[in-house]
Amino acid sequence: MFVEVHLLQNFVPSNLNRDDTGSPKDCEFGGYRRARISSQCLKRSIRKAFGDERLVAEERLAKRTKRLVDEVAGRLTEANRPEAEARAAVELLLKGVKLAVDDEGETQYLLFLGNAEIAAIAEVCATHWDALAAAAASEAAPEEAGRGGARRAKTQAKETVPPAARQALERVLNGGKAADLALFGRMLADLPDKNLDAACQVAHAISTNRVNVEFDFFTAVDDLKPRSEDMGAGMLGTVEFNSACFYRYANIELEQLKRNLDGDEELARGTVEAFVRASIAAIPTGKQNSMAAQNPPSLVLAVVRRTGLWSLANAFLKPVAPRGERDLVQLSVAALDDYWRKLMRMYGEDGIAGAWVALLDDDGDDGLSALRPGKVANVGALVGNVVGALAFDGARAR
Repeated sequence: MFVEVHLLQNFVPSNLNRDDTGSPKDCEFGGYRRARISSQCLKRSIRKAFGDERLVAEERLAKRTKRLVDEVAGRLTEANRPEAEARAAVELLLKGVKLAVDDEGETQYLLFLGNAEIAAIAEVCATHWDALAAAAASEAAPEEAGRGGARRAKTQAKETVPPAARQALERVLNGGKAADLALFGRMLADLPDKNLDAACQVAHAISTNRVNVEFDFFTAVDDLKPRSEDMGAGMLGTVEFNSACFYRYANIELEQLKRNLDGDEELARGTVEAFVRASIAAIPTGKQNSMAAQNPPSLVLAVVRRTGLWSLANAFLKPVAPRGERDLVQLSVAALDDYWRKLMRMYGEDGIAGAWVALLDDDGDDGLSALRPGKVANVGALVGNVVGALAFDGARAR
């Protein structure tokens, strides 16, 4: 079984997600230039909403970091272990499972670990403290050099770590039943058996309308500049921005989510609810202090289906443009609804368990036709219907 979330969200002039030159990200779609918000940016915003909106308990969230040694050693230090010995013990333990630590005390790459996993790693260190501290104190710095030195150093570290501590660490690296980790998955290059396949797919958001980049020329005044001097600005510059109505799409495979959460159906159900709510609340943070683009979605469509997946992005192959008395959002809603009608006509609805839509513009002509049977009053009703339709039936994976 799958859950899909489709949103239409119109933002005021903004630069929510920048490229390496500071320009708003964009792309070509349907032969026209569109505004874009990357999937990575949206995932980060959703993860942030989990905590900010208190949708997921802290112990069911995860951290992405290179600073695992700092975090675990800090917990050991709080338990009255000497700081230097704590850091050495943690570094040795991580190296024992081939998670190398550099001279700055950081792992070679970002690790995505559940908060429960991090707590369990600290507990492993505390339980095996004497053996780890003794092994760390006796360990000679590897003098390997040249080709293959890093690999030999990892092998040597694995042999130095007490087997009981290494085995305990391998057991606790299980995802920690973290909701965001279960949704977005992880890859640990040195521990492939600890990888998690993502239960969720998130598309890049693209604008339903054609866009051009605009420039804001700004100046800043030096408040302490004497009046007698030239009254020119203290600095000046430009910021690029655009304004667009975005189509956003994401989906969750329910059975994969359940597997990632160690078979916990209740937690999987709660994670789906949190994901839908977080997707609605998620707004990227780029240039918000300058532009305050705090615009909630104008349409939220949620679909629960037994088979198949439908992105509705092709509803906007031809860019939407305001005309007459109908604005960009209204015409985007109408285009989405019409594309849904075409898909239903061609492919049928056998695989669909339910589809519900909440719409901000609830006036007489709301632009809905094919989606009208699933119209609900608000987001709360939509989420309730989605959660009520979930069934853990072993539906085939993607």
